[in-house]
Amino acid sequence: MESVIKSKNNRLLILGGGFIGTYLAKEAILRGFEVSILSKNFKPLSQTLHGIEYFNIDVRKRDELANFFKNKIFHHVINLCGYVDHSNYFDEGHKVIDVHMIGTKNVVNCINRESLISFIQIGSSDEYGNHPAPQSENLRELPMSSYSFAKTASTHFLKMLNLTENFPAVILRPFLVYGPGQKNSRFIPQIIQGCLNDLDFPVSHGEQLRDFCFISDITEAIFLALNNSNIHGEIINIASGKPVSIKEVVVMIQNIIGSGRPKFGEVRYRVGENMALFADISKARKLLNWNPKIVLREGLVKTIESYQNQNLINSI
Repeated sequence: MESVIKSKNNRLLILGGGFIGTYLAKEAILRGFEVSILSKNFKPLSQTLHGIEYFNIDVRKRDELANFFKNKIFHHVINLCGYVDHSNYFDEGHKVIDVHMIGTKNVVNCINRESLISFIQIGSSDEYGNHPAPQSENLRELPMSSYSFAKTASTHFLKMLNLTENFPAVILRPFLVYGPGQKNSRFIPQIIQGCLNDLDFPVSHGEQLRDFCFISDITEAIFLALNNSNIHGEIINIASGKPVSIKEVVVMIQNIIGSGRPKFGEVRYRVGENMALFADISKARKLLNWNPKIVLREGLVKTIESYQNQNLINSI
């Protein structure tokens, strides 16, 4: 952890209290920030962090949001609101757009902009669609789902505000984030649990090339962006920059744990899935002076150990 100079301009609002939001909040407290988390989902008292204010509000409800922001001052906002869902528009996709796009617009409309120093928008590598790898920030977005469209629309909205009204927005575009505490529904936790329980479990053929970045590296990049006014209006990839096949990741997890039987080819590829999604991170190196520190095997070992420890606690 790098030290941060404490100042009175340290009130931080994190929108979304999930995996990344929780990790950010813990780190922010250590760095001397006053932290609030706003999330639609209620967090039980047993899961809350000491020293953090929690607020349960749906960002789609503008009146409730306006009432929340009334007489409140925040110097920094990290926008993680919304969720990953690749449903078609006429299924559940329209709801995804509302949460990401309408929610972001409502926050921008309601927040006290005079005190705002930075607004960090967490985008998605899915915004690149089927562009060939390595994907760089100068590519035009090609959203292939309601989710990626919503992220892209939010990106363009915030860039427009920066260009026309100097709104202090930065778009950080992480690729695949992983680490301890991630939901079991995500790819790496699913594989870890399947191997820890020594199960047969289905996976795709695993030919997709992906870019995995450990949670502490993602967090460091976000904090480097908070107080850097020179990057307002920029889109910046945050990733390892090193492609690895899905099959390699599955086999690596299986070998570390020593059990589990992945059944390759039993899950179909997603329609329109980009088979090579990994980042050009030269811009992050240049503008943020940032480099990922945790290599994949090290990050997987840390993550696996966290699940093993949790399983041990649950068995007591």
